[in-house]
Amino acid sequence: MNARAAAVAELERRIGVPFRDRELLERALTHASVGDGARAVGHYERLEFLGDRVLNLLAAERLMALDDKAREGQMSRLLAALVNFHACARVARRIGLPDALRLSASATKIGARALDSVLGDACEALIGAIYIDAGLEAARTFFLTFWEEEFADLDAPTIKDPKTQLQEWAQARGLPLPAYGLVGRSGPDHAPQFVVQVTIEGFEAEQAEGRSKQEAEKAAAMTMLLKREGSQ
Repeated sequence: MNARAAAVAELERRIGVPFRDRELLERALTHASVGDGARAVGHYERLEFLGDRVLNLLAAERLMALDDKAREGQMSRLLAALVNFHACARVARRIGLPDALRLSASATKIGARALDSVLGDACEALIGAIYIDAGLEAARTFFLTFWEEEFADLDAPTIKDPKTQLQEWAQARGLPLPAYGLVGRSGPDHAPQFVVQVTIEGFEAEQAEGRSKQEAEKAAAMTMLLKREGSQ
């Protein structure tokens, strides 16, 4: 048994779902980069679409059960904390999904196996595959087991994201709101890199990179915050 086959077997053992449809499991663990070029390879994007919907349902169901007096706005905030690619990536690492992933050599070379965006998508695809292969109850068991730590962290203090912090910094000084603009994009479609610039009137613009425009915007905001606060 090669290393990846052993990792797939270990993944099944950890999640407690022995897949009947082996092709389905393989598709759930195959990144789109494997299909680059002339070969047509089934990858996880369609399963990711399904898994995202199943995950949202299960998280909403659990939040409703935990607090029958919670308002819609509060539950929406908690749902966003439970269902995002960072949370899914943490779960992916807990179950040993990175080693079971099938990626192209080029994606592996640039470190895609360690990216939260890749692992988060793959985790959602796995949930979709569990739903198809073993049903909603199996998907619910998976969710309740491996999202336990995410629920435990819901009461942890919330740290505002850098864009919110920068906006509040500007408002406190009577300045116009920060403006963000995309100034560059590079890399293949399955692993792009974005360069974003943030400007505030009266200050030097700052740039930063990220795997998505949103991530690059947050990085640029943090760069500006650190420089502005460091100069005070």
